[in-house]
Amino acid sequence: MIAYLSGKLAFKDPTYVIIDVGGVGYQVKISLQTYSKIKDEEQIRLLTFLHIKEDAHTLYGFKEESEKKLFLLLISINGVGPNTGLMILSSLSTEEIEHAILSGDVATIQAVKGIGVKTAQRIILELKDKVGKQGNGETTTPLGFLKTSNKIREEALQALITLGFPKAVAEKNITLVLKKTDGEISLEDLIKASLKTL
Repeated sequence: MIAYLSGKLAFKDPTYVIIDVGGVGYQVKISLQTYSKIKDEEQIRLLTFLHIKEDAHTLYGFKEESEKKLFLLLISINGVGPNTGLMILSSLSTEEIEHAILSGDVATIQAVKGIGVKTAQRIILELKDKVGKQGNGETTTPLGFLKTSNKIREEALQALITLGFPKAVAEKNITLVLKKTDGEISLEDLIKASLKTL
């Protein structure tokens, strides 16, 4: 098992990064939480989880231990695969997920794309005792980008397409979010808000 990767950040996208470790480029899938914490670091260290299937070996990366622990708990649930786990961590913060689990808030978890009522209930039922044991008071600070920036709009669109949304739907939602936003919005906030309207 690859526990972590430490190296040069060769490429960064809201859904994945490429880390150059001794001349080998590792493509690592990440959540929006991790994306927002990486910022513009040249040297990067991500905790990783290697998912092996017959047709693919996929690395998932996390900036913080608390996010990796929550990811591992989520994918231990029947019906929640690594991509769904990453989708949950991209749609909600670690704190929001833990709060929803502890308070039995099915609606919040069900609002994530691909999560039905039964899966949301199963997550809450099976993780209630496990989540309560690991508290953390980490907060995320958004990067301040102007909402008028076409670059942000394009990156958000690309991220939503990568996550499996049709281009037309993603564009419509991004436009809706931008209309409702006053002032600045960060890329990860734009993607999160778009995910919630999908």
